[in-house]
Amino acid sequence: MDDMLQIRCKNPTLCSKEGTKVVLTDLNHNNQTDFVLSSRAFAGMAQKGMGQQILKLGIAEIEYKRVPCDYKNQNLAVRVEESSKKPDYLAIKFLYQGGQTEIVAVDVAQVGSSNWSFMSRNHGAVWDTSRVPQGALQFRLVVTAGYDGKWIWAKKVLPADWKNGLIYDSGLQITDIAQEACSPCDDGT
Repeated sequence: MDDMLQIRCKNPTLCSKEGTKVVLTDLNHNNQTDFVLSSRAFAGMAQKGMGQQILKLGIAEIEYKRVPCDYKNQNLAVRVEESSKKPDYLAIKFLYQGGQTEIVAVDVAQVGSSNWSFMSRNHGAVWDTSRVPQGALQFRLVVTAGYDGKWIWAKKVLPADWKNGLIYDSGLQITDIAQEACSPCDDGT
């Protein structure tokens, strides 16, 4: 779920036109607010020298758009969540998901095997399974960028002795940018 958003508040006296960029890491199931921002991100929406004044607002009317994530050539990484219990349960979170994409499906298999098991989206960017293959693990992901999905195969990610709390490099980078809908399109469709 690590979407990058450009957020700006609508108060022209306090707020800059550029706003600030934030990474959305989880959902807030409260219909009274769109986002809960850190004080640093909230102040980041302000015009120069107005950070303290915007913080005093506490709540601001905002507008936002999704923008591509850029992790400066950082590969997609897999963090084994603390809740994992080897060998019966594996929960992972994907980090440094570049571009403007969403991971919509994840499968896991032992390296060298074609016996894939699907993982379920537990919450946010966490995927889990109770059908944990033995040995070193590979992943395949369906990533969407707008309309279509594509398979991405991370051939060797977790070693056989994977540990909770550690981050493992996938060796892959995701840089796709979402295609915007057009109505009507220039080509007449």
